[in-house]
Amino acid sequence: MITPNDQFYVRWHWSNLPTQVDAAAFRLQIRGQVNMALTLSLRDLLAMRAVDLVAVNQCSGNSRGFTQPRVPGAQWGNGAMGNARWTGVRLKDVLDRAGVKAGAIAVRFNGLDEPVMPDGPDFMKSLSVDHARDGEVMIAYAMNGAQLPFLNGFPLRLIVPGWYSTYWVKMLNDIEVLDKPDDNFWMAKAYLIPDTPHASMNPSEKELKMIPINRMVPRSFFTNAKTGDGVSAAAPIALRGIAFGGDSGVGRVDLSIDGGTTWQETQLGPDAGKYSFRRWQASITPARGERTLMVRCTSAAGDTQPLEANWNPSGFMRNAIEAISIVAA
Repeated sequence: MITPNDQFYVRWHWSNLPTQVDAAAFRLQIRGQVNMALTLSLRDLLAMRAVDLVAVNQCSGNSRGFTQPRVPGAQWGNGAMGNARWTGVRLKDVLDRAGVKAGAIAVRFNGLDEPVMPDGPDFMKSLSVDHARDGEVMIAYAMNGAQLPFLNGFPLRLIVPGWYSTYWVKMLNDIEVLDKPDDNFWMAKAYLIPDTPHASMNPSEKELKMIPINRMVPRSFFTNAKTGDGVSAAAPIALRGIAFGGDSGVGRVDLSIDGGTTWQETQLGPDAGKYSFRRWQASITPARGERTLMVRCTSAAGDTQPLEANWNPSGFMRNAIEAISIVAA
């Protein structure tokens, strides 16, 4: 259920990264619409009240490679996601120490990575003030009980549970409280989705209202079976997998062995929190022949994976029901 640090996927927007970070000299700046600008060392953060949270980090374009018609971008399979126990401090506590001024609207986050070309837009993301201060968003310095790995954001990474990882800024070194909406490139031009159900549109549609990507949606997967597997007919088979509820917990996971005609509820494993992977398992006894197996997650908030995949120009937020074909003989 927890993804080991050395197996966690890696995604950066710019390749111009520092080759080393001096932990003793590193500072986190908090500035902008605050009563008192702060400069915090790692020692300062370690002295604050620590919190930890198990949460899935998933790329906005996870599974993009399956999109039809095809769209540009990294042609991810299903592997651009991982689940970790993050340890750090609440962003709310840091912002409260600085004192957010009345009239503040957004909080913008920047890291040590820089554009390769001088005219490239610096990678920055922002959250509304209320979201930033909800008590769940955190600044992590540890991952799965170890120092945050360099490739996953050392020394600090923003953790935005339930939201896609574009907001999980790595090598975080600058927090700016804004008194107006953030119009930087990465909020106004990039990582946009159509403002439609399931962020879906027809490839021929134009001029739709676009909004920044935000909350994750439920997903589920098989982990011990794949298309083409052969099994024994009329014999019990144990099926297993993982699921997550997106921005809420897993409510239930259902399994179909007849291509979606009928469904049966699976047994859920231990609950590590509403933002975590959760294991599911079921036993089936398939009849002879080719069988289409499908798995479907319904979140605690009542959102269910759709049968048909969504489509948008960036291949974002794919969460269609996963299906595999096995042969029982």
